[in-house]
Amino acid sequence: MNRLQEFRRGEKLMGNAFEVTVVGEDKLWAEERIDVAIDEIRRIEQLLTTFSEDSETNRINANAGVQPVQVSRETFGLIERSLRISAVTDGAFDITYGSVDKRLWNFDRNMTSLPDAETAKEMVRLINYRNVLLDGNECTVFLKEVGMRIGFGGIGKGYAAEMAKRLLLQQGVANGVVNASGDISTWGNQADGKPWTIGIADPDHAGRPFSYLNISNMAIATSGNYEKYVIIGDKKYSHTINPKTGLPVTGIKSVTIICPNAEIADAMATPVTIMGVRAGLDMVNQIDNLACIIIDDNNKVYSSQNIHLK
Repeated sequence: MNRLQEFRRGEKLMGNAFEVTVVGEDKLWAEERIDVAIDEIRRIEQLLTTFSEDSETNRINANAGVQPVQVSRETFGLIERSLRISAVTDGAFDITYGSVDKRLWNFDRNMTSLPDAETAKEMVRLINYRNVLLDGNECTVFLKEVGMRIGFGGIGKGYAAEMAKRLLLQQGVANGVVNASGDISTWGNQADGKPWTIGIADPDHAGRPFSYLNISNMAIATSGNYEKYVIIGDKKYSHTINPKTGLPVTGIKSVTIICPNAEIADAMATPVTIMGVRAGLDMVNQIDNLACIIIDDNNKVYSSQNIHLK
């Protein structure tokens, strides 16, 4: 009699390390399912990438301020959901962040000073989700101003994880995990029948967790300043830019979002970082089925009302 096992495979996709875990009795069966998930993630990468001239994202950007671009229902739906998240977060999440001038922030370690507030604000003037015009009948997307650019860096990995999970469920995978470089979607249980154990990264020691969560049928995403940052005048500045000011965020080391959907978890982690502890928690506490854990620069841990940390 075969026993349930966990079969895993890692792959570099969408510029990130992905890992797909499938629980099953047969290695060949599991490997075929993992192939299906990886093919789906590759398909989404081609759809959303800015590194391919003919991707829908690039066609939208190339026609900014010129004309609407007809896109697939899938891309249209993702943009529509992104704009809804922008409205909920008062623009702290914004797919038009691609408009930021790369000369402003390259986050190499040679940076020794911040740009002045005027320069920073000028550099982000094209970031405005309200200037993305959608036509549901024609399935078109129009960026109102020349130079505007959209990008899915803040939501794409979570979306890919969610779509891969959906396909695996259709393929009969009752238990599994898709880990999109820290944006994690889980369903069912481990091979031993216990819930999945997910570590929350310690912002000061990225390789090791500061806490663990046991979850099933839940997604988790963490945004932190420990992977990409600069230190100027003894102060640590995150690679996350506040789209309203053009300046980097300070005060929060990491934000972990827990909710049933990986796309939403991915999209909500950055805006909570930008909004700050109080406003971020206040927003999360008002949204059903959403929870978060925040670690500030002084290593103080905050959590939303529906989480009880031990």
